[in-house]
This record gives sequence, C-alpha cells and structure tokens, in this order.
Amino acid sequence: MNRDMPYSKFSLNTTICIVIILSFLGCTKMGQPENAGTREIIEMGTTSTQIATEVPRQLTILPTIADVVRAVEPAVVSISVDILSRGIFYDFTDEGSGTGMIVRSDGYIVTNYHVIQGARDIEVGLFNGNHYSAEIVGLDLLSDLAVIKIGANQLPTVAFTETDDIRTGDWVATIGNALGLKGGPTVTLGIISGLGRTIRTERGDLYDMIQTDAAINKGNSGGPLIDMDGEVIGINTAVYGGAQGVGFAVSSGVAKPIINSLIENGKVIRPLIGLSGMTNTPELSDRFDLGTSKGILITQIAPEKPAYNAGLIAGDVITALNDQQTDDMAEFLTILWSYTVGETVKVDYISDQRPQSTSVTLMERPSP
Repeated sequence: MNRDMPYSKFSLNTTICIVIILSFLGCTKMGQPENAGTREIIEMGTTSTQIATEVPRQLTILPTIADVVRAVEPAVVSISVDILSRGIFYDFTDEGSGTGMIVRSDGYIVTNYHVIQGARDIEVGLFNGNHYSAEIVGLDLLSDLAVIKIGANQLPTVAFTETDDIRTGDWVATIGNALGLKGGPTVTLGIISGLGRTIRTERGDLYDMIQTDAAINKGNSGGPLIDMDGEVIGINTAVYGGAQGVGFAVSSGVAKPIINSLIENGKVIRPLIGLSGMTNTPELSDRFDLGTSKGILITQIAPEKPAYNAGLIAGDVITALNDQQTDDMAEFLTILWSYTVGETVKVDYISDQRPQSTSVTLMERPSP
C-alpha cells in the first residue's frame, strides 16, 4: 500500500498542473478581443451553438443641445398665477405655475388655457430676471391655448416651423418652468414618439397632437417643444398620468392660426356644422349595417343648424367635405375648421347604404 503512495501523489500533482495550464490557456483565449461583432450563444438541450453576427457600428453625433437651448431660452418665460377659489363658507386663493413663450416682441405670450384658467393675477418672469403683470388677450378651450400680454417691448421671440417634415424618431427638447424650480428653466431631451395623436382630457378631445418621451413635468405646460434647429414644433400641453415618458404637445401647424386669431380677435372664430359624430369602424358598420366602414358616423343633429337644414340625420356617415376624405374625427375637424364662417361646403355621405351629397352653409361656432 505504501509503495503506491508516491505514484498517486505524483499523478495527483501532475493532474493539478495540467488543469491549471489548460485553465490558463482557456482564459487567455476567452480574454482576447472580438473583432467580428457580437457573439450570441444559443443553448438547446446539452449542446450550444455559437452564431457570429456582424453588427455595423455607427457613431451618431447629436447637435450641441446647449447652443440650441441658449438660443431659445431668452424667449421662454415662467408664469405664476393666483386663482380665486370659492368655498362653502369663505373664498381662498390657490397658486399655480406654468410656462409660456414670447411670440411677438411687443409682449404677446402664448401658454396653455389650463395654466391661466380662472386666474385672478398673472405674473410673468422673463429670462433676464424682470417680472411683469400680465393680462389675458384670448382663450381657446378647444385647443387648450391662451395668449396673454405684458407691458414690455423689444423682447426676444421664438420661431415656429412647419411640422410637415417632422418624423417619429426625430430628436426634440422641451424648455419650461418645471415644478416651479428657481434658477432658470428646465431642459429635457427626447424624441418624437408619435404623430397625429388624439388625447382625451377633462376639457375635451385634443387632435393632431405630437407625442414625445421628453419629460414634461408639472409647470412645463405652455412651454416649447423644439427641434434641433431651435425652432418650435409644438406647445407642451399634457403628460399621460398613468405612464412615464408619454407627453403631448399641440403641433405648431395647429397652434399658429389659433394664436393669430386670439391676438387679432380675442377668440378663435370657427365654423359650425351642427352635428355630433364619431369615427366609423368596421364593427360599427357591421352592427348597424352602415354600408361603409370609414367616415364620420353622425350620432346627433342640432335643430335649426347647418347640418339639419341640409337634410342630414343621425345614422348618416359623412365620407368627404368638398371632395376631401374624412376617415376619422381628427381629419373631419381639421378640414372643417379650414373653412370660414358663411362658406358653403359640399358634403358626401352614405344614407341607407346609398351614396349621396348635399351642401352645407357654415355658421359661426359660439365660444365655449
């Protein structure tokens, strides 16, 4: 038995050395850099197969966001409001905050309707530290936009751009008075997450909205959503309360004519057709045997209004206005509001599964 021990000890030492050497060689090979791209190991049962995938490596260089912000932020203002609330036994004052942007050098500022709704006093803080009292010029509930004015001149202004060429995935930034923090505006960066969104708020539906994952916090409302050229493509309006990274802005294409109308008229003059409706769907078409799965299903007709006078009834489906297709409510309202009060518009519709047409002379929509 003792004669075997030297042999066993030698064998054990030899085995240990071999294992160490093999381990060292294996580690050295695994530690070598991989130049062919990433390797994924897909395990199936007790075997593994290595699949080498060539991954193109591109370096995306973003524009200098600091320079973009520096060019825009002098035209971005903070807004503080005192709102008089009436209680059962006494009145009390609430405070609120938001953001605005200067659209004319003589003191006109655009913000959100909900920022100044019910405000008794409005104070505007400029980027240079000066503060002014503001007065309301005009309000528009349907777009959640408002224009206010301060007594100052030669102010820096923002530049609006068209939104026809913007794309999902484009970089954007927001600038605003987030949470009312002192020390200047808050800047966040993100992308356009979606276009043409319709969102439902307590004040009604908002159409043709830009969705972004750039953070829009309390106090950012009314501030600019800008592209990488520093031009305004939207006005920050809402953040989806049930999710993070889901914010919305009124597109500049929608906002510009509304802002101009508020400055010139103190209100937005919109045409009225006198009906309520909803976007038609294949399910609705099958259920009510409508004869089409697109268009606007009329749910209610206002008496003595244009649609009523033109012979339209509940259950009809509007398919076009002046030969422009109206596949959903957003398209329908966009086309309708492009006309002026008093204009006559041809309406194509389906009634009892038969295509028909009529003419509607538009009235002025009362201010909400």
